[in-house]
Amino acid sequence: MSLSVSRYHQHTRFWFVLGLAFVAIAWFANVAAAQDNGGAAGGGGAGGGGGGSDKPLILFMIEALGWTFGPLLMAVSVSLVALVVLLALDLRTSSAIPPGFVDEFTDTVNKRKFKEAFDMARNDPSFLGQVLTAGMSRLQYGLEDAREAAMNTLESIKSDKDQKNNYTAVIATLGPMFGLVGTVYGMIQSFKVLATATQVQPSKLADGISHALVVTLFGVAISVPAIFFNAFFKNRITRVTMDVGHIADDLLTQMYHNSKKPAAPAAAPPAPAPPGVPPQPGR
Repeated sequence: MSLSVSRYHQHTRFWFVLGLAFVAIAWFANVAAAQDNGGAAGGGGAGGGGGGSDKPLILFMIEALGWTFGPLLMAVSVSLVALVVLLALDLRTSSAIPPGFVDEFTDTVNKRKFKEAFDMARNDPSFLGQVLTAGMSRLQYGLEDAREAAMNTLESIKSDKDQKNNYTAVIATLGPMFGLVGTVYGMIQSFKVLATATQVQPSKLADGISHALVVTLFGVAISVPAIFFNAFFKNRITRVTMDVGHIADDLLTQMYHNSKKPAAPAAAPPAPAPPGVPPQPGR
């Protein structure tokens, strides 16, 4: 039940981060366009009455993308930002191994408060808490059985993070592919102008070439950070799961051996004094 609730929270957080990423990218695009417009207006005023100002570069590139590749590349870039933020939050050290949890758990186990230790692990949503909960639930059948259950849970967590990280690799592959498709489409447009027009206009010929170059630029710009973050998170997942596995194994072993130790004998009550003998002071 706790695992399904955790996945529900992860999905909810993903869509929330996706929306924030979309808003952030749209806001930065508007700021860049406003700055370009302001710069162009200032340049046109300073230049006097010379035939108007050039179109801002950001607006020219957005128009060159077109209504097909523009929204498509926008959606891919927003998805990449959301995945990066989500994985960065999930793979923090504090999310995998909460600070102070190991010391508190060890102290509780040493005091032989096994029920409290189990509740502590079950109520903790971290990687270590989930792994310990699975292992402790099988500890009554032996240490090896508990270790196997804990490692299975750890593999499930690792698989979930790997699946999310695989989407960054997909985006890294799709970026150049979209750029290649846009390049071919733009060149087809340019050669169509050459083939059908009796008198070639350079502006129409440049439209197809600019479309090809801009789509290729945006595709590569999306692919480069996606490749970096895919390798970064792959190494991060391996490191975090190894640390969680080692700590969980140590804590399960400690709890198992503490449960096998005999309980400390209770203090014996003082022996009653023989009849007729007055009790000695201080005893």
